[in-house]
Amino acid sequence: MNRFSLSVSAAIARVTESALGPYQSAVVRIGFSMTWLLFLLREFPHREELYGPDGPWNWELARQLIDSNGAFTVLMWSDGRAWFELVYVLALLSSALLLLGWRTRAMSVLFMVGVLSLQNRSVFVGDGGDNVLHLMSVYLVFMRCGRVWSLDARRARREQEARARGQRVADRVGPALWAVSGCALVTVTAADRLHSEWTIPALLWAAWCVQGLWWAVGRLRKAAEPRILFDVIGNVLHNGALVVIMAEACLIYATAGWYKIQGSRWQDGTAVYYPLHLDYFSPWPMLADLLSASGTMVMIATYGTVIVQVAFPFTLFNRRVKNVLLAVMMTEHAVIAVVLGLPFFSLAMIATDAVFLPTPFLHRLGGWAARARELMFSSDGADGGKGQDDGGGRAAPEPTDGDDVAPARVGFTT
Repeated sequence: MNRFSLSVSAAIARVTESALGPYQSAVVRIGFSMTWLLFLLREFPHREELYGPDGPWNWELARQLIDSNGAFTVLMWSDGRAWFELVYVLALLSSALLLLGWRTRAMSVLFMVGVLSLQNRSVFVGDGGDNVLHLMSVYLVFMRCGRVWSLDARRARREQEARARGQRVADRVGPALWAVSGCALVTVTAADRLHSEWTIPALLWAAWCVQGLWWAVGRLRKAAEPRILFDVIGNVLHNGALVVIMAEACLIYATAGWYKIQGSRWQDGTAVYYPLHLDYFSPWPMLADLLSASGTMVMIATYGTVIVQVAFPFTLFNRRVKNVLLAVMMTEHAVIAVVLGLPFFSLAMIATDAVFLPTPFLHRLGGWAARARELMFSSDGADGGKGQDDGGGRAAPEPTDGDDVAPARVGFTT
């Protein structure tokens, strides 16, 4: 009984004392923000046909659907072209800033608003990856995904160095973001613009209030207990969101694999042949013909896809087998991106798979990125050799409760 109690206590301590998987969280953040950013940039010339006033799914049709399903989208606040352009630009900007890790907490909320607004405006636009991005944009709000490989991490390191030198650090950008977002929330709520179901509006208000409380608690320099409590709550939410993403990935692959087993074309080993010869999925007809020319290759790809998808959730308890199947699945998605012309679906799935990447590999990846950056920039640049603190895979240092630290800042993810 004592051994069981100790195990439970250790598990609780692990979940509450730290935000697990900082490198995996950073890769997920970078992957999904980059996927959405590249999609918005590619479709920029066609944005008005896809999501705007010139599309076949016009504003009135979208209004009727949203009134029935209660989906959240700020594009329903006005049917004007200027409003649509503003929302599209803000979606681009929030994606780029989240990719860089600037004010990660605030940008993750704006990123979610941009994704939900555009996707819910035209629900028939997408290739499957949009569903994954839709869910992950909500999960990112709960994650501490800017602890490494971000501008937030670099700012935290520089602020701690400044405090060590006895300098006082003041943050004005965070409170300004909080005040502006609060004014926007009050305005749209008072104007009764939040016609969707209560979930997303409640999440927006909760995120804004929590950030204000975090700042207020940070001002109480003599009382460490409230800060510890908020930090524990943040760790629990982060770790919970990380587990949900893992479960989501397993559910996607398990469901896809078991449905494939029931199909006759997957059973006889010919299913991969048919999408290779559809015009819609054949950006490179010669490459598709080359891959489908061998019946043995088609059979191996068909059965291999089913086996990998069904087996992956069961390999999480064996690290070596899991890593092998993870590499196979990522390679498969890369092939799908090129051969079938589905780059954004593949990028979304690869970003989801990244949550399972081993930490030592991500350390090496960060080291490679740091060395590449040193080769690109001269040693007398702004960061010089210190860039390895962020790109090299080490988390930004955190002040302990006993340190003389400045108040916590709004919009800063730690």
